[in-house]
Amino acid sequence: MSVTLHVDGERWRTHLRSVADAHPGLTPVVKGNGYGFTAGRLARRADWLGVDTIAVGTYDELEHVESRFGGDLLVLTPWRPSVRELDPALARRVVHTVSRPEDLPALLERHPDARYVLELLTSMRRHGMSAAELRALAPSVRRTPLQGVAVHLPLAGGSHLGEVERLLDDVVGAELPGAPATTLWVSHLTGGELDTLRARWPELTVRPRIGTDLWLGDRGALRVSATVLDVHRLHRGEVFGYRGRTAPREGHLVIVSGGTAHGIGLESPQGQLGLRDRAAVVARGGMEALGLTRSPFWIGGKQRLFAEPPHMQASMLFLPADSTPPAVGDLVDVRCRFTATAFDRVEFS
Repeated sequence: MSVTLHVDGERWRTHLRSVADAHPGLTPVVKGNGYGFTAGRLARRADWLGVDTIAVGTYDELEHVESRFGGDLLVLTPWRPSVRELDPALARRVVHTVSRPEDLPALLERHPDARYVLELLTSMRRHGMSAAELRALAPSVRRTPLQGVAVHLPLAGGSHLGEVERLLDDVVGAELPGAPATTLWVSHLTGGELDTLRARWPELTVRPRIGTDLWLGDRGALRVSATVLDVHRLHRGEVFGYRGRTAPREGHLVIVSGGTAHGIGLESPQGQLGLRDRAAVVARGGMEALGLTRSPFWIGGKQRLFAEPPHMQASMLFLPADSTPPAVGDLVDVRCRFTATAFDRVEFS
């Protein structure tokens, strides 16, 4: 009676190993809900892969992985003076991200031996320092444990290899210690782009930070199911649900496990803005105006509609009369975003 992530263990582990073998210097990203697996489980798997560093999203996530992974812990969110004090044993394993010139003196005042990377400002424009800020900061960097520079690239817009090389030119111009023979921590370059970068900059140590393509890269190894909790015959005009809706026509009310507590029915803003995507948004808006909203649950090979907004731990689906209803206890497929779903169980075969 749960929302379960089923994992073909052998196939998944084979995929993880293939990604690690194809990406020297791999830094697995273990953040948020651990891509549906939980951060602790992925930390143990990263230890199994034999990598020396993993990346977490925030300082609060360190406690979920520190006892499950034996290597260094890179924090992707930039350090700020408001960050809580770390236990000394943990602090020695942490690599901080510094994205503002004024934060480096504050970090080193608090932790003189702190290891850190300098984040560069990319076209994503989320965090990072400009070339001018990097040059101004260089004199205070030369006697500190700098671990390299970090680049977080956009997902859209084609290849960003040229942008990375322009940023590396800025690093060289800033005369950072050992530049350009330094370490680049980078997200969202393809395998081919990484190979090209290494060929053009042989003195550079490239550390690809990979999350989605590592943990979720072989979707055929992963399946999500929910349990059918109840099935009720529904006659046209009958009232049902929290909000007293009436059935639009004959059919069945199918109650399945999985609701807002799992992330079911919660949406994020659309990431794509193409013509087809806009048309789909308009179509969904028209359906919702009629009280019809697609759910992530599939029954009989078709995506089914919510009968009403999902409850906290269960959802009510409407199944037309011409569809064969499932039986109580059956499992139905769920197609959801792994990074936004809290599974009750993760089962390995």
